[in-house]
Amino acid sequence: MRRQLLLLLGLVITSLSVRSQTVQQLPPPVPENAVFAGETIRFDRADLRERMDRELIAFTYSHNMSTLMIKRANCYFPQIEPILKRMGIPDDLKYLMVIESNLDPQAASGAGAAGLWQFTQSTGRAYGLEVNTNIDERYNLYKATEAACRFLAEAYSKYGNWMTVAASYNGGQQGMDRRIEAQHQKDAMDMWLVDETSRYMFRLLAVKMMFENPSLFGFSFKREDLYPYIPIKEQIKVTDTVEDLVDFAEQHGITYADLKRANLWLRESKLNDKSHRTYYIDIPDVKAQFYDPSKTKVHSPAWVR
Repeated sequence: MRRQLLLLLGLVITSLSVRSQTVQQLPPPVPENAVFAGETIRFDRADLRERMDRELIAFTYSHNMSTLMIKRANCYFPQIEPILKRMGIPDDLKYLMVIESNLDPQAASGAGAAGLWQFTQSTGRAYGLEVNTNIDERYNLYKATEAACRFLAEAYSKYGNWMTVAASYNGGQQGMDRRIEAQHQKDAMDMWLVDETSRYMFRLLAVKMMFENPSLFGFSFKREDLYPYIPIKEQIKVTDTVEDLVDFAEQHGITYADLKRANLWLRESKLNDKSHRTYYIDIPDVKAQFYDPSKTKVHSPAWVR
């Protein structure tokens, strides 16, 4: 009797295993080509095909982070897309922000990069951001996006194709300049690069593909799964030191936590402004934080079933 039970249990386990394998999500096949920022990248060369395949596999089986990316994009894409358009940068370059930070507004790397666009202190300052212990505009979505646009426009005027621009965003323009000179190539797709930068370009292509058709990667969302944008009720113009941001928040009907979430660039509990520079502090609409998920505004129809 015991032996029969063990055999039956073994059959059940085998059946469940086979069923699990049957429904396992497979990565999408490598397409013939991909269009990024108006440029067509073909995958008819063996190394390009394999590099693309690697990233498609990675995004298919990294569901925890990929899921968060799409949920967060519903909040951040509506804010940055108008900036890219205004500054003449192709809309596809928003995916740089996705792979840089996983759309975590408080992202900080071990190498010292910070914010959604992951600027280092030196690069952030070079492109117009204020970075110190009191104010760090790498965490200011609007100013950091404008700084990224300036970097991207400058790089494109130098390299003339967006994949090389993307590689330079990861590895730096000076590093890209050295490789172009040393390898006698102009397109980063044809260069020997460090693994991180080499993968970076294909991660960019894969993440665009995932955002445009999540179901290919096994993702299925409902409207209420996506994170909404919490609107700003007003902006307060500040031209002098604010000694206590807790008091400042209470004076405007919000908590200090509400203030900090809406203004991550304020790094301390006071705002130092001895030089009387002009800053704008966002006051969020705290009532909008209590929302009906079933009425969430969907930024892209491709994200919901």
